[in-house]
Amino acid sequence: MYEIQDWQHVFKLDPAKEISDDDLERICESGTDAIMIGGTDNVTMENVLELMSRVRRFPVPCVLEISNIDSAIPGFDHYLIPSVLNSNDVRFHNGMLLEAIKQMGHMMDYDLFTMEGYIVLNPESKVAQLTGSKTQLDEDDMAAYADMIEHLYGLKAMYIEYSGTYGDVQMVRAAKQKLKHTRLIYGGGIDSLEKAREMFEVADTIVVGNIIYTDLKSALQTVKVRG
Repeated sequence: MYEIQDWQHVFKLDPAKEISDDDLERICESGTDAIMIGGTDNVTMENVLELMSRVRRFPVPCVLEISNIDSAIPGFDHYLIPSVLNSNDVRFHNGMLLEAIKQMGHMMDYDLFTMEGYIVLNPESKVAQLTGSKTQLDEDDMAAYADMIEHLYGLKAMYIEYSGTYGDVQMVRAAKQKLKHTRLIYGGGIDSLEKAREMFEVADTIVVGNIIYTDLKSALQTVKVRG
């Protein structure tokens, strides 16, 4: 079984964005711990399958972060299911998961799935607007969410998502100080080795995404955070 507890660095690829074969090869052979496929807009079964098949040419683990039921296809090493806990819409807590289990539960291998306690903190991001997330949180809120995720929900992962902008290190630290067993994953705005190192000091795993498509050289440098 593939364990997210081993992650330190992950590259996230958006199936709705184009990436050349040469750039994809450099990403997949960079030494990153995993390739995550996921996005908010225009994620379809067709473009997820196409990107997965290209990544599959390389030995790096390939995981799907599920954003809609239609794009959840077999063939990945692991599946991540975001439960957006600061969303005001129950669909993004567990509603889509419920529908998925109703449709596909009879053929799901639950060992391949990990639910993430997801906190969205950039109010301008597409994911915040889609999910109706309450982003005006403080450090006490983050600490409480961390306690909730680890001690009450018993989830393996807490994901702090700033989606396109670099986050507040103190907010991430407030969550990390509460977690003993749950993996703290951070994503958002990491576009340099310096930012990667700064956020890796307070998070267990960093996810690097957007910079892949605008400055591949800087994206590849972020892998150096791995021990």
